[in-house]
Amino acid sequence: MADSLREELLASDETYRRLAHEHATYAQQLDALINQSRLSDAEQLEETKLKKLKLRLKDEMQEIERRHRSSGSSITAA
Repeated sequence: MADSLREELLASDETYRRLAHEHATYAQQLDALINQSRLSDAEQLEETKLKKLKLRLKDEMQEIERRHRSSGSSITAA
């Protein structure tokens, strides 16, 4: 259910799609940092920043999902 809702929102909701794209971008950047053997102080700050940004975006996406579920409506592609 959650996956199908996510797919529907990705297909039909521009805001949700943008948030998901940004989240994926931050995840890739974070993975690149995490894969380094040693992080500088600046890189550690960047890691923390990316984690917070990802979490904020995830929260926003979940809020859109909650609103959609509570409205009880089905999304149709525009």
